[in-house]
Amino acid sequence: MSLPDDYQLTGSQRMIRDSVLPLLADVLPREKIRALDEAGEFPFDAYEALARAGWMGLPYDPQYGGAGGSFKDLAVFVETVAYHNAQMASAYLASVVYGGMQISHGASDAVKDEILPGIISGKTRMALCLTEPEAGSDVSAIRTSAVADGDDYVINGQKIYITCAHVAHQLVVATKTDREAGRRGITLFVVDARTPGLTIRPLKALGRRMIHTNEVFFDNVRVPAKRMLGTLHGGWYALMRGLNMERLCLSAAASGNIQKIIDYAKDYADERTQFGKPITEYQAVAHKFADMQVMAETTRVLTYRVADMLDAGLQPTAETAIAKVVATENNCKCADMGIQIMGGAGYMMEHEMQMYFRDARVGPIGGGTSEIMRTIIAKQMGL
Repeated sequence: MSLPDDYQLTGSQRMIRDSVLPLLADVLPREKIRALDEAGEFPFDAYEALARAGWMGLPYDPQYGGAGGSFKDLAVFVETVAYHNAQMASAYLASVVYGGMQISHGASDAVKDEILPGIISGKTRMALCLTEPEAGSDVSAIRTSAVADGDDYVINGQKIYITCAHVAHQLVVATKTDREAGRRGITLFVVDARTPGLTIRPLKALGRRMIHTNEVFFDNVRVPAKRMLGTLHGGWYALMRGLNMERLCLSAAASGNIQKIIDYAKDYADERTQFGKPITEYQAVAHKFADMQVMAETTRVLTYRVADMLDAGLQPTAETAIAKVVATENNCKCADMGIQIMGGAGYMMEHEMQMYFRDARVGPIGGGTSEIMRTIIAKQMGL
């Protein structure tokens, strides 16, 4: 099975689906996904295959080798990748969107020339280092410091829950360059992951074991001032500029994964018989599938709507927050319902549903918790 046709898609967007799904099926088959997930190993082959096919350059300017794709193009691509595997979508987003777009928007021409072609070719992987042990939802409270020293800045501090940092070549790091200024004292730097004094330690998490989250430690890490992204103390605005795009992508990833959960559960249920007939013939099971499809369609419509709004030049802050809440919470609900439909089999490691359940649960936490999203929505309502 595959993602349903959508009359809103252009021919090139349908081509994205038609080309990406067979590619991933070839380089990242289901048995390999399970093996990599159990071993906690990054899907290098699939990542490199996407790069060879040109997909890393989808949202980038053609002058660097990119495709200049629209927000809707990106949403369709991320949804498609996540339909095959949600972790693969996260691996893509860590480099191309979370880290790479900060380079695209904030780096000097020299740094762009150095890094962007590598991202697009797949030779340079990125990670965004933002969250800290005492600063998650409250980004303004970060403590990692960057102190000017001649032509360099010296970074000290700790980051945590950093996706794909262990396989990254370059890190976008949020620092405090003015400890007393709150959000107005944040500055971003791009730091080579091999710099002396920088230590990366993978963490063991409930789900998303192929891509890992990590602790990152900075002990007198020197970075040239020319590798500052944007302006001194301008990091908050740079981070905020990317939030609508990030929420769109997270919504698209959840949309794809919801449909995969439905299809996987249905394949099982069609073959599972109880009391002499397939369990899909029982209303209790059929209604669960109906509820899941309602959530899938609702998520997809909201995701495509905010993509269209962004392509129209709007800044749909409330709408992207709404889409992120609905998408990630629906993803969790559908994964839970998928386990219930499959019964004991859904709970067993021999089936993939338990992985979908584990992988989905981080959705309402990462990229801004559902509680923070609701706060944003309420503020946009004037509350």
